Amino acid sequence: MIDLPQDAGQHMTREIAEAPAVFAASVAQPVTLPDLAGLRAIYTVARGSSDAAANVLSYEIMRETGLPMTSLPPSIFSVGHGVRLADSAVLVVSQSGASDDLVRSACGAKAAGAKVLALTNAPGSPVEATADTTLRIGAGPELAVPATKSVIGAIAGGMALLSALVPAYASRATASARALATLSGKTLPQTRAILAALLRASHVYVIGRDTGFGAAQELALKLKECCALHAEAYSSSEVLHGPLQLVTNPLLILILDTEQPEVQASLDTAEQRFRTAGGTVMRIRPSDAGATGLTPAAAAAALLCLSYPLVLQTALALGHDPDQPTTLAKVTQTR
Repeated sequence: MIDLPQDAGQHMTREIAEAPAVFAASVAQPVTLPDLAGLRAIYTVARGSSDAAANVLSYEIMRETGLPMTSLPPSIFSVGHGVRLADSAVLVVSQSGASDDLVRSACGAKAAGAKVLALTNAPGSPVEATADTTLRIGAGPELAVPATKSVIGAIAGGMALLSALVPAYASRATASARALATLSGKTLPQTRAILAALLRASHVYVIGRDTGFGAAQELALKLKECCALHAEAYSSSEVLHGPLQLVTNPLLILILDTEQPEVQASLDTAEQRFRTAGGTVMRIRPSDAGATGLTPAAAAAALLCLSYPLVLQTALALGHDPDQPTTLAKVTQTR
C-alpha cells in the first residue's frame, strides 16, 4: 500500500460537498441572450469533463427546443479551417476558458458566422473575451485537478441558458435545484457494496441513456483519472452489441438511471442481459438518496453528486491522491 499524505483528497472532498450549492446558484443566474433570430442549430465545443457536461445539456436542450445540438471537435478549428456556422450558436464549455484549442474554437466559430456562448468558471478568460454571451459556472476556485463542482455548475449553467431559451422550463429548473440541494451530506444506501465492487474491479462499464449517458461519460473519466481503473461509458442502446462480449471477463457494470420513464425499458434490458451473462451489476438512481422531481439534466447532475464520493473513496483505498493525479494538470493545452 502506498503511503498517502494525511491531507490526500481534501480538496476533492470539499469541492464535492460544495456542488449542490454551486448548482443552485448557477441555475438561477440571469442570462442575456444575443440575437438568435433564425437559429437553426446549436453546437458544443469542449473537452474532457466539460464535454460530458455538454453531452448532458445536448439531450436536454434538444428535447425542450427541438433544435439539433451536437458536439464539434475542437480540432476542426485548432488544426483545420473550421466549418460554416451561419444561423448557429456555439456553446464553448471550459472550466478555465484558457485551453488554446478552445480559444481558437471560439474565435473560429465567431469568424464562421456563429453566435458564441461561453460557459466558463474563470471570469475574464480568453474564451469569454471572444463570446457574445457568457454564462457563469460559478464554482469558485477548484483546487483538485479532477473537476467536480465545476461539472455540476456547468450542467446548471446550461440549464439557465435553456430557461432563457424556453421560459416555461425555468420553474422546473428551480424545482430541480431545490431537489438536488437535499443531497447535501447524503450517500447512497448501496455505497458499501459499490465500493467493494470497485476495489475488486479491473474493468468497469458505466451505462446510461439520454442525459444519463453524459453522466456515464463523466463517471468513467473520473474512474480513469482518479483511480487508474479501466472504465468505459456506453449508452444502453449500444452496449448490447459487441461490448456485451467483454462480460466473459470479470466486469463491473454501473448503471446510472435518471429515472426518466422513456429510458427504463432500455436500462432494464441492459441490466438483465449483463446479469444473465454473469456480470456484477449495480444500478443507482437519485431517488436512492431521496432526490425526486428532477429534470433529466438535473438527474444526471444528481447522479454525479452521488458518484463522486465513490470515486474519491476508491482512489484513496487504492493508494491514489485524487487531488493530484500523477499525469494530469488542471489546464490541458491541446493543439
